[in-house]
Amino acid sequence: MLGSVGPTTYRGRVTATTATTTSPDAAAPDWLAELTAALGRDSVLTDPDVTASYARDQAMLAPAGTPAAVVLPRTTADVSAALRIAHAHGVPVVPRGAGSGLAGAANAVDGAITLVMTRMDKVLEVSTADRLAVVQPGVVNKALRDEVAKHGLFYPPDPSSYDWCTIGGNLANNSGGLCCVKYGVTTDYVLGMEVVLADGRVLRTGRRTVKGVAGYDLPKLFVGSEGTLGVITEATLSLRPAPRTPVTLVATFSSTAQTGQVVEAAVSCGVVPSLMEVMDQTCIRAVDDMLKADLDRDAHALLVAQSDAGGEAAVAEMEVLAQLCRDAGCELVHVTDDAAEGDLLLAARRMALPALEQLGTTLIDDVAVPRSRIAAFLDGCDAIARERGLVIGVVGHAGDGNMHPTMCFDPTDEDHKARAFAAFDDVLELGLALGGTITGEHGVGNLKSEWLEREIGPVALDVHRSIKRALDPDGLLNPGKMFSAG
Repeated sequence: MLGSVGPTTYRGRVTATTATTTSPDAAAPDWLAELTAALGRDSVLTDPDVTASYARDQAMLAPAGTPAAVVLPRTTADVSAALRIAHAHGVPVVPRGAGSGLAGAANAVDGAITLVMTRMDKVLEVSTADRLAVVQPGVVNKALRDEVAKHGLFYPPDPSSYDWCTIGGNLANNSGGLCCVKYGVTTDYVLGMEVVLADGRVLRTGRRTVKGVAGYDLPKLFVGSEGTLGVITEATLSLRPAPRTPVTLVATFSSTAQTGQVVEAAVSCGVVPSLMEVMDQTCIRAVDDMLKADLDRDAHALLVAQSDAGGEAAVAEMEVLAQLCRDAGCELVHVTDDAAEGDLLLAARRMALPALEQLGTTLIDDVAVPRSRIAAFLDGCDAIARERGLVIGVVGHAGDGNMHPTMCFDPTDEDHKARAFAAFDDVLELGLALGGTITGEHGVGNLKSEWLEREIGPVALDVHRSIKRALDPDGLLNPGKMFSAG
């Protein structure tokens, strides 16, 4: 499943997307000279040691090639010029943010331009009256949150890498985060955007108003398109009032299935926490080893939840959830309105994936299932771990059903590695069988491209390809990602 992506044709030339083939003849001085003249020498990097550092994102086992050049634009005009030149010469372009992705969506293609958007990092406007912000794609998620907080506002989407991932990458992958259960994902905050199309034309679409239904909803088309339809150079994002000081709950259970029971009961009775996260025993012990946080190492599952409703309302929400935990047979439940204590509990959750990395190389899955099937999914992951003889840690956003089973293995042991890849596929199969999706927030990239058709079906895949051909007829934007050209 995770073998090399097949070759892609660019105007008659066949160029593989892995680093095992020779670069195409597109890597000629003419287009490099044009790029350098248009953007400046310090914006076009060709040193192999430098370009290699931009070859892949955090999906370390996803296929990656070697870019012919790394281009760092400063303006929309720079991006437009780069795409015009690439279009004229038939050179593929891979858009990239900070490289925090986990599906290989920003992985390089041999002989291509890797377009790194991190220099475009300005918050251009924050409007309290209209409750919106206008930002460039290189703005770091946390930097935007901190900036709008000065105005008493809140940008909710918060991927676990929020302190270094960029808004452009969040938009391209329709990222989620810990607070999706209450606030939704990135697409729910997009009002408008500026996008440079494959031929270099600049498209401005969307609005600044709360309502607006004129024409197709083009901004939402580009959200989640993983750089295959255009390069986002500016976004107008809606904001929320700043949340109140949270009240935090932590509960431990003797089985992972009990956590699913609590989530289902919470949804049924109408409790909407601002976050509700779960870690299994493998994650609990890994985090405790790393942080020395005095976690309950005997617990089979740990639930962390918060309410940002404020004051008595927040306490009341968490007390309802605490009673649901007791009814499900939790071993310990604790509710606190101490913000510092809540931050410590949440820090333990955010460190789950780094802690699992201490157990070996990790293969991180990203499956979302209906909340009524969480218990079945957690039990299924336990069964896969036993069957494959692997350590699999499960951490995830219990409130919206988005789970991250993580396979830990020794990459030098070919049998161990093969079993990890097989378990990765098993988890995807389990998610689809339970009525779920192969990705809740990480995207498809090239890590799961073979699974997309299995989820959406041949008709939907044909529609995807038709849209791609309409906006990028030569297939130059992020080739080999999400699906094959067909």
